[in-house]
Amino acid sequence: MTTHTDTPTTVEYAPEQPARLEWAKHAPEVYKAMVRLETAARKGLDHKLYELVKIRASQINHCAFCIDMHTKDALASGESVERIVQLSAWDESRHFYTAKEIAALELTEAVTVLTDGFVPDEVYDNAARHFEEAELAQVIAAITVINAWNRFGVTCRMAPGHYEPGQYK
Repeated sequence: MTTHTDTPTTVEYAPEQPARLEWAKHAPEVYKAMVRLETAARKGLDHKLYELVKIRASQINHCAFCIDMHTKDALASGESVERIVQLSAWDESRHFYTAKEIAALELTEAVTVLTDGFVPDEVYDNAARHFEEAELAQVIAAITVINAWNRFGVTCRMAPGHYEPGQYK
């Protein structure tokens, strides 16, 4: 990195926090069950929609590890940088997404946050208009699974930045 005078400078970043616990190592059967659940949840879903849902839930849950992973996987599968960047403000950037993707993002937020203890009827009904029942069940499963992964990630403080696209497939 250089300054405006072309004098080299060094940037000192904050140190990476170590993981609190390598939970998968200590609970391998739970990890294997989660991987099987993940595999089942993604069946039949459009890959780009699937990754958008995973990124958005991970943003809401502040899971830096999962944001890193799913952003890299989305980019590797051809998703645009612009749509990923706008995802944190998707409601104000609706013109970047299809009606079906918006319905999935609304549902992702409602399932992830559950502020009122339930998913509002209008959110569910909108999703039901855009997805066949079997696909809607898969979207709900994908949202549920990423929320579970996020809980492991933030609780155990899994560090972002080391994931390579497709690493866990």
